[in-house]
Amino acid sequence: MRKLSLFIATSLDGYIAKPNDDLSFLELVEKEGEDYGYAEFTATVDTIIVGRKTYDYVLREIGPSHYDNGKRDVYVITRTERPNAGRVKFYSGNLTELVQKLKNDQRKNIYCDGGAEIINELLKNDLIDEFIISIIPILLGNGIRLFKDGRPEQTLEFVTSKTFDTGLAQLHYRRKK
Repeated sequence: MRKLSLFIATSLDGYIAKPNDDLSFLELVEKEGEDYGYAEFTATVDTIIVGRKTYDYVLREIGPSHYDNGKRDVYVITRTERPNAGRVKFYSGNLTELVQKLKNDQRKNIYCDGGAEIINELLKNDLIDEFIISIIPILLGNGIRLFKDGRPEQTLEFVTSKTFDTGLAQLHYRRKK
């Protein structure tokens, strides 16, 4: 069975975006030639689940090839139906049913890139198997929280941690079953 992994960055105080979906704080740790394990991680996945707001931001700031490289299925979770574009599918159905169906395929793993609503829906239904969380050395004070209240308790097992000279610390846990 495929696993679903969350690979995401957050401020030290737990925000994945500033107000108005502003991700500019991520620039604090940008360093030429350093991707914090992203390329290695994405080589293990062939399916991405991402919220529409995150997708639109990445499309605008980085470009469509960040998600749609022609080798992955991309599911953009949205409340508004849109036509599919290549391997990008705009999905407005039941997220739990989608993930359960995807996990039963015999392919590479699944990557969740946010946003917060998607992550918390997956947590409520105990569907995230692995957490790779990069901590950015900043206290934002407000914005969009990575983890919201109202989800069940889940015990995690430590896998590894890494630190980088930019001040970023990366924590890797898997769900304990």
